[in-house]
Amino acid sequence: MCTERLALPRIERRRFLRQLAAAGLAAGAPTFPAFAQDLAQEMTERRSSVAEKSKISLADVLARYATELNYEDLPEDIVRIAKRSILDTFGCAFGGYTAGPSQIALKLASEVNAKRGATVLCSGIKTSPDLAAFANGVMIRYLDFNDAFVSFSHGAGHPSDTIAALLAAAELTERSGRDLITATVLCYEVFCKIADTFDYLGSGVDHSTITGFAAVVGASRLMGLSREQMVHAIGITVGGNTAIRQGRNETLSNWKAFAAADASRKAIFSAQLALGGMTGPGNVFEGRGGFFNLISHKPTAPPQLGEPYGIRRAFTKRFPLGQFSQTVAQAAVEARQFVSNPDEIQEINIRISRSAIKIMADSPDKWRPQTHETADHSIPYAAGLVLMYGRIEPEYYEDPYLHEQRLLDLVSRVKCIPSDEADRSEHEFNLCELEIVRKSGERKTVRVEYHRGHFKNPMTDAEMEEKFRAMAQKQLPADRVDGLLRRLWALESVPKVGELVAATQA
Repeated sequence: MCTERLALPRIERRRFLRQLAAAGLAAGAPTFPAFAQDLAQEMTERRSSVAEKSKISLADVLARYATELNYEDLPEDIVRIAKRSILDTFGCAFGGYTAGPSQIALKLASEVNAKRGATVLCSGIKTSPDLAAFANGVMIRYLDFNDAFVSFSHGAGHPSDTIAALLAAAELTERSGRDLITATVLCYEVFCKIADTFDYLGSGVDHSTITGFAAVVGASRLMGLSREQMVHAIGITVGGNTAIRQGRNETLSNWKAFAAADASRKAIFSAQLALGGMTGPGNVFEGRGGFFNLISHKPTAPPQLGEPYGIRRAFTKRFPLGQFSQTVAQAAVEARQFVSNPDEIQEINIRISRSAIKIMADSPDKWRPQTHETADHSIPYAAGLVLMYGRIEPEYYEDPYLHEQRLLDLVSRVKCIPSDEADRSEHEFNLCELEIVRKSGERKTVRVEYHRGHFKNPMTDAEMEEKFRAMAQKQLPADRVDGLLRRLWALESVPKVGELVAATQA
């Protein structure tokens, strides 16, 4: 296309000079303006035609990037971050394995056999690839302990949710650890860069929709789809799988853990369909009835893929709760040393961004949560837990804690106050200023910008291992946990990802 665009003016110029000479000899100067206008119009039309043909849809941009990205091209720090993210995600799956929603997904997976199946983590269940991705996705997501990302458009989500689809795709096609690393970087890139350019939060779209976009690209890469097939897989996913945000409003249900897992399930199925020859809608993002026109109702800038890689801005979690509560929990840990008895506290004032309030302190049930999912997405409850017990454990989101009157009395003293400063900085960090007011009138304020695990205050490898062990040792003996950790840290040397999945079986 570029050659055609450059060559066209030279060809037209030569033709123009010949025709001009002939016209001038035959009829004289007065014929020049009309001829020039006609020729200019012809050249404009032809250039427009060339430019129109050179337009590339977002689906094709993603597919091209996916098929051209190589492990050898990845910077050393990107490989290291990807390995840490995969290690962390495996740990979170161990932590969520015994949860009720995970067991529902496991039961469903166990009832299906497949000639070419994939394995569910921890259980060893062999099932269809899409149900394996679904069950693994529920386990990964359940504790709200896997990594997170805050976009420039002020949306937030969890790019590591896509790893559920990648594990199934990698096992199905016998891919290596290097392949998994490359696909992980790819998924993060698609998730983060689309989130940066498309305001899905403002459009009322759940972030699991973006999870599906990323997961289908990464899974398609691992399953060996051509660029054309990948475009169709993206079209199938985007055309039929848009999730609304009601699943994260008011009292939260099990769907909070299921939504991203379902996006991974659909991504695998879309890739399988496209690999088998199924076609999907073209221009699924930009078309008259496409995603952007129907959802955002305004043009969306194309994402800039590659450096600086989006995965660098993802962060890990030190506490098993929603990302907007990470700074709140850390501030409460630091503030607790000034309060010997929680009953001495008159009130707790938490100054945070309006986005944080909208997502995690938006309704009365965040002060009196009735479900695990609501509790781990509640800023007031998180602050109360830490000030009461000094830490947060997953069991604190269940009975009897949900109805512990002394704890609920403390939570009722929490006030969440919008902060203009936090609003201005929320694309970089979740600013929290937590003020303790004692009954004596004494006040103490703790300010946290970069929580532990933020990409500007990262957890050490030792802390990552500590977090992993705490969850994995619930299912595996210590020696097997050690062995799995060694293989995850050396993931680039693992010949088949399926071996790692098998190593998680209890």
